[in-house]
Amino acid sequence: MQRLAFKMKLNEGQKDAYKQRHDALWPELKTLLEENGVSEYSIFLDEETHTLFAFQKVSGEGGSQDLSNNEIVKKWWAFMADIMEVNPDNSPVSIPLEEVFYLE
Repeated sequence: MQRLAFKMKLNEGQKDAYKQRHDALWPELKTLLEENGVSEYSIFLDEETHTLFAFQKVSGEGGSQDLSNNEIVKKWWAFMADIMEVNPDNSPVSIPLEEVFYLE
């Protein structure tokens, strides 16, 4: 089991919209993540910097960021593009973070 973390950037003033959209996560997206070994997926917000910190456990080779060719994922990215920093293909600008400490 891998533990992956990455950061993204939320547009200022979009906390409520971001939370509402994730509270109503599409069932087909949840199923896709689960089928690809993603579990314990959490996202935290630093309200001072608008930085989102994401953490997930993954069984297998890749995490949620490796599902970029899936149509459900592309649709989700387009849905989220107006409230966060994105690349030209609407994927979130995502910066992997290195784990430097873990206490089990």
